[in-house]
Amino acid sequence: MTMTHFQVQSTSDARTHLSSALKLFRRDGVNAEPLVFGSHRRPEGVVIPFELFEAILPAIEDAQIAPLLRERIADDTPRKSLDEVIGELGLSHRDFDLD
Repeated sequence: MTMTHFQVQSTSDARTHLSSALKLFRRDGVNAEPLVFGSHRRPEGVVIPFELFEAILPAIEDAQIAPLLRERIADDTPRKSLDEVIGELGLSHRDFDLD
């Protein structure tokens, strides 16, 4: 399904239909249609079955950390190795069960 197939509900309508959406989530699981809502019927939020959320969480996390990774890759500041950091702290690998 694409976003164009979902009816966007107003926030107040979504609040009213939340119990119905939960019933559908229980019945249909990850295949239940999400509850899409927003101001002026413009999609701004979505409620999905938790089971589906768990399945897509890795992709969400990837999308959230991608800008930070791009920033760090572009940064040419010299990096320290784990061995260097451990040594600077006066610790050893044994302190971390890394040996």
